[in-house]
Amino acid sequence: MKVGMNLFLWTDDPADEAHLPLYARLKDMGFDGIELPIFNPDPEKFAQLGARLDDLGLERTAITICNPENDPISPDASIRKAASERLERVVDSCEAVGSSLLGGPLYAAIGQFSGAGATEAEWERSLSVIGGVADYAARANIKLSFEFLNRFEIYLLNSTEDTARYVKELDRPNVGIHYDTFHAHIEEKDSPHAIRTHADAITHVHISENDRSTPGRGQVAWDSTFDALVQSGYDGWLTIEAFGGTLPSLAAATKIWRQMFEDEETLAREGHDFIRREWAKRI
Repeated sequence: MKVGMNLFLWTDDPADEAHLPLYARLKDMGFDGIELPIFNPDPEKFAQLGARLDDLGLERTAITICNPENDPISPDASIRKAASERLERVVDSCEAVGSSLLGGPLYAAIGQFSGAGATEAEWERSLSVIGGVADYAARANIKLSFEFLNRFEIYLLNSTEDTARYVKELDRPNVGIHYDTFHAHIEEKDSPHAIRTHADAITHVHISENDRSTPGRGQVAWDSTFDALVQSGYDGWLTIEAFGGTLPSLAAATKIWRQMFEDEETLAREGHDFIRREWAKRI
């Protein structure tokens, strides 16, 4: 098991060298790696960042989203083509920075709704686009991990079961489920059961509190969640994802309007120690 820290708490531009002192402090806290938002793919910039992270001894994972202009489920073929091309550029940046895993809701645009549930045509369009991206990623030995989101953020995949079906129908060796405790807290009737049932397909885990602040300070069923992960033999990343007011665009997207923690680095430190402590109890 490795502990990571998603950088959304500070930035959506992790390649900016101004953040390097922060990355060094996260390493000193005990994090094994950091999770890089790749919103503006640029392999050259990310290759430079990868070299600096090597110097710091930090591993990395990556995450991205799709927007309406590059939506894999769009009925417009030109928009689906834009989705495929952009995701391939994100994969190129993952390869450049040295990340072997790309997570997030890669399968559909976030925050865009039709006013109804997902159709079979939307499902098939997503599979077609993402199947090609998965094949492209496989050539660079990069895994794709699909994060189901709650019903207020997306409508194609809202549960572990939805995502397990999606992964099964994609039928690629480099795809899996990205399980996020925040979204599961909203959507799953029995989160530990969901983990145990689909453990063989879970390839990435976000540790995220119900209010998006410090893990262990809220209402997520942490004891049973950690029990299920350990008992299922999960041995991948446990990456903290939290949000604050540092980035106005992300604060608006995540509906974070109030300060819910002392400061960002205290959240990171306490979250890191919480994960290490809870995992150690169970092994």
